[in-house]
Amino acid sequence: MRDLFEPGEGASPGDPTKSARQAARQVLRNRFFKDVGTSKVPEGFGVTLDGKPVRTPAGRVLAVPRQQIAEALRVEWDAQAKVIDPGHMPLTRLANAIIDGLDERHEEVVADVIKYLGSDLLFYRADGPAGLVAKQAAAWDPVVRWAADDLGARFMLAEGIVHVGQPDMALAAARAAIPADGWIVGALHSITTLTGSALLALALLRKFADADTIWRAANVDEDWNFQIWGFDEEAVERRAAREAEFRIAVLVLEAM
Repeated sequence: MRDLFEPGEGASPGDPTKSARQAARQVLRNRFFKDVGTSKVPEGFGVTLDGKPVRTPAGRVLAVPRQQIAEALRVEWDAQAKVIDPGHMPLTRLANAIIDGLDERHEEVVADVIKYLGSDLLFYRADGPAGLVAKQAAAWDPVVRWAADDLGARFMLAEGIVHVGQPDMALAAARAAIPADGWIVGALHSITTLTGSALLALALLRKFADADTIWRAANVDEDWNFQIWGFDEEAVERRAAREAEFRIAVLVLEAM
């Protein structure tokens, strides 16, 4: 599934390693500012460099609705010691995506989140070995039951990779659980693409489970492979990059 937020459009990519590779091909700009701060602006809370507002790629003020997010942005910008590296600025990329792109594409982004429920990670279970089946059930079954009980969304499960269609009523119930707020939608979309599960993202949004539990649930299969085959350095690096993006989206979601 393609990303709705492509790097270069000020968006939070679904694949942070792709973003990092693209950023590495760019000529990075030297740090040109001394002081990083925050300020109250009409749009919310902005970030300033030597007293001047930071702007998005589309020229809008980089402003967020909560002081907590602005402070995290300030820390992110101040951490750019010698050069400004977008590959190490996931919150700025996510904020740019929401500010520059979400107003015009709100329904498209929401639709993409719901589309994930057609092939959601939690609905496709291994038929073996028994240890993996048990781990998937322990991590995923409570979320599926929560969706049925709390959202009224009763989804179908399958073994293997054979596609199973989901009931329209379940999809509609999940859609109704997504707020209209663009910052929440942007963070929800990022979490969905990073975990492969819109249902996990909704469970986090509705506070059914905390971020650590959601991240472990999203990585049951990979953790099983690590346990059986050992750790692969590149896979571990990709996982760390994804988790960094995930934690940033969680910060935004929880601040709202």
